[in-house]
Amino acid sequence: MSTTIKVSTPGRICLFGEHQDYLGLPVIAAAISRRVNIEGGTSNNAKVRIHLPNINRSLHFDIFPEMPYQSNRDYFRSALNILQREGYTFKNGIECTVDGNIPINSGTSSSSALLANWIHFLSRVAGEPKPLSPEQIAEIAYRAEVVEFKEAGGMMDHYSTACGNVIYLQSVPKIKVEHIKPKLGTFVLGDSQEPKDTVGLLKRVKGGVLTAIDKIKKDFPDFSLHTANFDDLSNVKHLLTFEEQELISGNIDNHRILNKALALLKSENFKDSDLGELLNQHQFNLRENLKISTPKIDRMIDASLDAGALGGKINGSGGGGCMFVYAPKNPEKIAQAIENQRGKAYVITVDEGTRLEIG
Repeated sequence: MSTTIKVSTPGRICLFGEHQDYLGLPVIAAAISRRVNIEGGTSNNAKVRIHLPNINRSLHFDIFPEMPYQSNRDYFRSALNILQREGYTFKNGIECTVDGNIPINSGTSSSSALLANWIHFLSRVAGEPKPLSPEQIAEIAYRAEVVEFKEAGGMMDHYSTACGNVIYLQSVPKIKVEHIKPKLGTFVLGDSQEPKDTVGLLKRVKGGVLTAIDKIKKDFPDFSLHTANFDDLSNVKHLLTFEEQELISGNIDNHRILNKALALLKSENFKDSDLGELLNQHQFNLRENLKISTPKIDRMIDASLDAGALGGKINGSGGGGCMFVYAPKNPEKIAQAIENQRGKAYVITVDEGTRLEIG
């Protein structure tokens, strides 16, 4: 094998803007101190050998241009296909080991972090290595995961894991990534260990919002979630079912909350308690209007707040998976409160994005 290299990429939490990025609305996300690692290099045959000890699996396949996909989410091949279209060559084989400590299938972007990390790794072991910027890695990861397989997701996962720290991501009218540097304390991530139906939830929530917007635009063609307020909603309620009213109301208010959070995170007068309150407001909408929370996650959040957390919310598409709370003081006590509700708790901090590990 050639010289061994190691790269790592973090998972992420969505601070504000849950279920909004795929609607073209902005989000605020933070990379977390739980990461996926890839270590390896090139080999003497034109094969890919990927060892996955965390799930007791390994993958082996030949490399050639425009490889057909073996599944709907064949991200290892899709990344190679796209990089080859971009001019990268892989005449030698590749052998590597993938491991990490990001909760899997829990809303913390373990798959997007893996994909971004794989692209970072490939850019460094190609025939002519051409390291990519974090933004370039994110853009290719989005194409390899969402565009290539016609998935329903947005860009948040790819940009937050690749770029790291706290970002404000705007995708309309064009992609804009703003790096924010608030002085944040610790969070506690809680995995409910409940399985998620991401596809089903996206179909219900995204489909419901888009159907509602189509109905509104027939009578009010200038309606936009980017500018809408509750006065606008009162004028169009008669066009919508009650569920559609809830979805539109939740999205309008979550956009308002995000704008308040952005100003707070950039303010010299930042207060931990203000961040916690905005997280609680966001969770209220996610629970009551979008209906993506679960009774167990609600209990985990309530127990965390009772133990001293300042605020929290469900994380990711919902229907299971993870929640998190902001806990700059006594995070271990709050982690225990989550464990008492039969969740799996992790004390986390904001972390940097994809990186080459030295030593």
